[in-house]
Amino acid sequence: MSTGFLYDTRYLEHDTGHGHPECPERLSVTMNYLEQQPWFHHLKAISPIPAELKWLELVHSADYIEHVAASCREGLPYLDTPDVMIGRSSYDIALLAAGGAMKLADSVMNGEINNGFGLIRPPGHHAEQAQALGFCLFNNIAITAHYLQHEYDIDRIVILDWDVHHGNGTQHCFESDPSVFYISLHQYPFYPGTGGERETGRAGGSGTTLNCPMPAGSTDRDYEQVFHDRVIPAINDFQPEADTDFGRFRRPPQ
Repeated sequence: MSTGFLYDTRYLEHDTGHGHPECPERLSVTMNYLEQQPWFHHLKAISPIPAELKWLELVHSADYIEHVAASCREGLPYLDTPDVMIGRSSYDIALLAAGGAMKLADSVMNGEINNGFGLIRPPGHHAEQAQALGFCLFNNIAITAHYLQHEYDIDRIVILDWDVHHGNGTQHCFESDPSVFYISLHQYPFYPGTGGERETGRAGGSGTTLNCPMPAGSTDRDYEQVFHDRVIPAINDFQPEADTDFGRFRRPPQ
């Protein structure tokens, strides 16, 4: 089994200012650790390319995309909310982040790798259709899911969002879409306040959102139990052709 690893030093150029928690060191420290592991050089290195605007527009409004670009060009300190700090390069790097996830999808679908991991920034799962939130400019994984559907005719996709925060933007993107099953494990109650157990989808997408709120202090055993009892059975019932976990994909059965 071959595993792809996508990274680019340009991701460090997204400038969030001094003291911001979503800082370049999140990636550089991680890279320093990974490069010391004996298996690291067995990974297949993959380089990102910027996402085309037509793919972003499957998730975000054209006005919002231009708003992001203009705010960065003008050197504004933040986008929409003070937690989404930006620099002049942030728009270009955000395109590279979304494009990186899509490049991983291409590499799996073309048979170059069996699965892949993307070490990218800025992150994306809080970004709404027309609003930046929680350090996120564009919703990288939502864009990639739509890309898989349009470019490769994938019918059923699972997005597994395993993070301390609930991915409000990703859930809202797909909560009425029965072709994408969004699953989230997150601390609750916590930022951004969404992700309650009763949020299971809307209209035609009812039943294809699964939130697994976790109390603060949950242990590995607690997570293992939730995966065993809820997450894995739900995925098996849905029978996805592709599953994603912020940049991880598996080739659909032939």
